[in-house]
Amino acid sequence: MYVCSCFGVTEAQIQQHADDGACTPRQVASACKAGTDCGSCVRRIQAILGRGNCPRRELADQGRPVLSALDGMEGLDEAA
Repeated sequence: MYVCSCFGVTEAQIQQHADDGACTPRQVASACKAGTDCGSCVRRIQAILGRGNCPRRELADQGRPVLSALDGMEGLDEAA
C-alpha cells in the first residue's frame, strides 16, 4: 500500500527504513523523500514508525544523551 503517493513510497519501504534505524519522519524523508512534498503522509509515517522499536528514542525516554550513542562519531569534540 502506498503511504506517499507524491514519491511512490510504500508502507513496506517506510518499514524498511525504520528497520534500518529511521526513528522520525525527517529521517525517513532523508532516505526516500516521503513526506517532503504535500505532507499528507507524515502522520501515516509517524504511525508506522511508532510501531517499531527505536533505540535512539529509548535513550531519549531514559533522559540519556542520544547523539553520544551514535557509532562512528568519535573525534567530534566541538563544531567548527
